[in-house]
Amino acid sequence: MCLGSPVKASDIGGVSATANPVANSSGSVTNQAIQVLQGPYITNTYGNGIQCQGPTLNISPFVTGTNSFALPYEATYKDPVYDTTDIDEDGLLDNPGGILYYKDVRTGQKNNHSINLGVTATFSIPLDRKLQDQCKEAVLTQVDLQRQILANRRLDFEIARLKNCGELAKAGITFHPKSKYFKICEDVVVRILSDEIPSHTHSISLRPASKPKSHDSDHAEQSSAQTQTPPSGTVLSTKQSSSLSSSQ
Repeated sequence: MCLGSPVKASDIGGVSATANPVANSSGSVTNQAIQVLQGPYITNTYGNGIQCQGPTLNISPFVTGTNSFALPYEATYKDPVYDTTDIDEDGLLDNPGGILYYKDVRTGQKNNHSINLGVTATFSIPLDRKLQDQCKEAVLTQVDLQRQILANRRLDFEIARLKNCGELAKAGITFHPKSKYFKICEDVVVRILSDEIPSHTHSISLRPASKPKSHDSDHAEQSSAQTQTPPSGTVLSTKQSSSLSSSQ
C-alpha cells in the first residue's frame, strides 16, 4: 500500500488557501476653528461714580486660508519609449530593452488653495433688569444735578457782570461804543435811587444887589432848578450816566 504525501489545506492545487487579508487606508483631516471672544459690556460713565452697562453686540468677521503642496514639485516626468522593432518578423524584438527616446508626461501635481470667509456674532444681555432700571434712574438724577450746577454758575456770572458794569457806569467808566467789548455792559441799566444826588448843573444869573428879588423871580429860579434835576427813581442807561458824570 502506497501512501502519498499528505495534502495540506494551505496548498491546494498549487494555490495558497491561507487567509491573509490586507487593508490599506490613507487620508488627511484638516481642522479649522474660529474662536469667538466676548468682550466686556459697554460701560457708560456719568460722573459721581455712576456707571451703567448695557446690552452688547459683538460682530467678528474672519478670513481663513489654506495652501497644501507636495515636495519636491514635479510638473512632468520622463517616460521612456522602448524600441519594438522586429525586422525579420520572427516575433522577437531586435533590440529588446532599447530606449528610443523619452517623452514628457504631466504628473498632475498642483497646489491646493482654499479661502473661507465668514462673520460671527454674539449678543449679550444683562440678566438683572432691576439693577439696570436703578442705574438709569441714578443717571437721570445726576444729569439734573449737573444742569442745576450749570444754571447756578450762569446766574453767578450774570450777577457779577451786572454789579461790575453798574458800578463802573456810575463812576463814568464805560467801553467805547465801537469797542468789541461794548456789548458786555450794553444791557445794564443804572437806576438812580431817591437817596442819591444825581449829577446835575445849575444856571445862576447875576443881579444887582440893590434891587430886591421879587416873588416871581424866586419862583422861576426854583422851577429852573427842578427842570435840571431828574426826579428820584429815574432810569438812566450807561450812556446817559457817563454823560452826566462828565458834565459834573
